[in-house]
Amino acid sequence: MTFKKHIPNLITLLNLLSGTIAVYFAAKDQLILAAFFVFLGIFLDFFDGFAARLLNVQAELGKQLDSLADVVTSGVAPGIIMFQLLLKSVHNQWVNDLSCEVGNWITFEEYHLHWLPFLGLLITLASAYRLAKFNIDKRQTSSFIGLPTPAAALVVVSLPLILVYSNNEYASTIIENSWFLITLTVVLSYLMNAEIPLFSLKFKNYSWATNKIKYLFIFLTIILSVLLQFIAIPIVIVLYVVLSLITKEKSKS
Repeated sequence: MTFKKHIPNLITLLNLLSGTIAVYFAAKDQLILAAFFVFLGIFLDFFDGFAARLLNVQAELGKQLDSLADVVTSGVAPGIIMFQLLLKSVHNQWVNDLSCEVGNWITFEEYHLHWLPFLGLLITLASAYRLAKFNIDKRQTSSFIGLPTPAAALVVVSLPLILVYSNNEYASTIIENSWFLITLTVVLSYLMNAEIPLFSLKFKNYSWATNKIKYLFIFLTIILSVLLQFIAIPIVIVLYVVLSLITKEKSKS
């Protein structure tokens, strides 16, 4: 029993480790590796809560530890990735491979750092604020109010992946635009802390009647992922918000 109660916390600590490694690679402008470790951390973040419910060892310590890990994985790392993307857009220093070369690291001395890229760190501040609110908000037990930090993080980390692995020039042109990146940063920061009810993917039962919106979302996510690959990620998050708003309106009527 003593070991069993620590299993979810161990998974959470692995999430934190993944997030810390992501921060390291993001700071060195190795954004593909950073994105990979953010994905891994978010995957682990899903399973720590699942493990706690499965083993019936949910505790306040795990809740607090989970939010601390998420601040790093879904807050600090995406904030630095957005910083790097804005830095590239300001100085027009886009490279063919964002993943491997340490020499691609844009330094303060070489490019005379502009203040604009620091706006990307608003993602980090908004994530921390949302997570602090989440811990004391008793309304968010079976659903969310505001965009979850992992969802916002997925949008940010998808951007370098689209640039490297997608052949869509239109998408690349948009992502390389400073104003788009700033607007996205502000919108994500707002959505994370907005009073917008959003459904969660936690299932109390598996009936179609009570979970049809969740099943529809999962189905569309799979289809979009197959067809669009990494470009599907931001589209799926938009779809998530839209379906949640539709569900809210239907519940009113």
